[in-house]
Amino acid sequence: MMKLFRTFCFCLIACLATHVVPCGVTPAVEPTFPEPPSPESTGSPDPEAAERGYRFLTEKKYLTPDFNDSDLAEVWKVWPEPLRTAAEKASAAERRRLAFARYGLTLRPDDDSGKPLQYVVDDRGDWTMNCFACHGGSLLGQPTPGLPNSNFALQTLTEEMRLSKAMRQQKLSRMDVGSLFMPLGESRGVTNAVMFGVILLAYRDAELNLLDAPLPKLVHHDMDPPPWWHFQKKKRLYIDGFAATGHRPLMQFMLIKQNGPEKFRQWEDDYRDVEAWLQTVQPPEYPLAVDQELAAQGRQVFTQNCAQCHGTYGAKETYPEKIIPLEEVGTDPVRLQALTPKHRELYGASWFSDLGKKPVIADPGGYVAPPLDGVWASAPYFHNGSVPTLWHVLHPDSRPAVWRRQTDAPFDQQRIGLAVDTFDKLPEGIKNGIERREFYSTQDRGKSAAGHRFPDELTEPQKQALLEYLKTL
Repeated sequence: MMKLFRTFCFCLIACLATHVVPCGVTPAVEPTFPEPPSPESTGSPDPEAAERGYRFLTEKKYLTPDFNDSDLAEVWKVWPEPLRTAAEKASAAERRRLAFARYGLTLRPDDDSGKPLQYVVDDRGDWTMNCFACHGGSLLGQPTPGLPNSNFALQTLTEEMRLSKAMRQQKLSRMDVGSLFMPLGESRGVTNAVMFGVILLAYRDAELNLLDAPLPKLVHHDMDPPPWWHFQKKKRLYIDGFAATGHRPLMQFMLIKQNGPEKFRQWEDDYRDVEAWLQTVQPPEYPLAVDQELAAQGRQVFTQNCAQCHGTYGAKETYPEKIIPLEEVGTDPVRLQALTPKHRELYGASWFSDLGKKPVIADPGGYVAPPLDGVWASAPYFHNGSVPTLWHVLHPDSRPAVWRRQTDAPFDQQRIGLAVDTFDKLPEGIKNGIERREFYSTQDRGKSAAGHRFPDELTEPQKQALLEYLKTL
C-alpha cells in the first residue's frame, strides 16, 4: 500500500499553498504563441509578455487532464437529493451551470467561449486544472483572475468525479486516485497545497531528476490562497516568507512524474511571461458607498496601529514585509511547523531557488504580515481562512467557532467579507465528507481562528472607523 501511495504522490497536483500555483499535460498539439523576448528583466512588465502569460495560464496544459466534457455532463447523477432531481429536470446548459456553482467554478471574464477560468479545456474536451482553480474567484458575481477562489470545492469535485467515473467504468485520473491517499482539502475554499509541494519535491534531486526516496513526514492542513495582486509588492513567497520570488517557484507543482528536468527548462520562458502577468494584477476598488469622513478617521487609526506591520497606502506606499514571531501574532501554528528547516533547505538547494543562489529562511519563526491592498475583497482571513469577515478580525472574541457560507447573499456589506451562518459547534447529524466540508470548524487541527489580538487595544469607534478605511485599500 505504501509503495502504491508513493507512486500516486508523483502524480498528485492541485492549487498552490500560500502564494501561486502553477497550472496546468502536454497536449497532443500545443497552442502556438509568439516567441518571447529576451528573458532579462527590464523594469516594468512587458505588456505583450503579460498577455502571453495570461494565455499560457488559460490555454496551455502542463499536466495530465483531470476529466473531460462527458464526465462533467454525467457527474450530476451522483449528486445528493434534491440537487440530483433538479439536475435531472434541467437542460444540459443548466446542469453545467449547476456544476459550476457546486464546485466553485466561474466563466472567464470577457470571454464567450463558455470555458471555465479554473481549467484549460482543449479541443478534445479534456479539462486540466490551472492556477486559477485557487487564484480565480468570483467577486460580487464577476469572475476575477487573481482573486482567491474561496468557493473552490476541490475534494468534493474529485470525490464525485471518481464515483461517477467508476459507475461508468471510465479510467480514473491521477487526482482521482491520489486523493484516496492524501486529503486535498477539508473545507470549501481551502486546500492542503503545502503538503502537495512537500510530496512532489521529496522525490526529486536538486536538478529535478526523479529519486527513489522514502515517504516524507506530512502534516496535513488547509491553506487559504492569497490574492495575486500582492505579488508585485513582495520579495519573498509564502505566509512564512521563506523563499524568494521569481518565475521558477511558480513551476514547482508541475512536478508530476511525466515532467522531467527538460520540460521545466523548455517551459521556463512561459513562466517568465506568467510572472510578468502577475506583476500587472491590480486589486479591485470597493464598488459600494464609503463614508469618507469615517474612513479618514480610520486612516489615522491604521497609521498609528497597523502600518508598522502592514505598510502604508496612498501616494507614498510602503510595505515592510515583516515576519511577526509566532508568539506575538498568536495565529494557528500548524502551517509554520508543517515545513521543517530541512524541507526549506532542500527547496533552497533546488532548481526552483536557482540551486542555492536565492537563499531561503530555514526557520522563519513566524508569519509575514501581508499587504492589505484589496483586503475587502479577499475574505476569508488569516493564512488558514478561519475568519469570515474583517469585522471578526477586529473583534477576536466574536469570531465564530463554526461557520458556513450563505449562498443567496455571499457578501456581507456590514461586516465586509463572507456572509455566513455561525454555530457554537458543528450541527448534529452532519456527517463526514461532502456535507461536513461546507462547514468551517475552527476546532479542527490547523484551523484555529485565535491570535492577531492587536485590535483589542482599540475602542469600538476606532474599530468602526478602521473597518471603513479598509474598504478604501
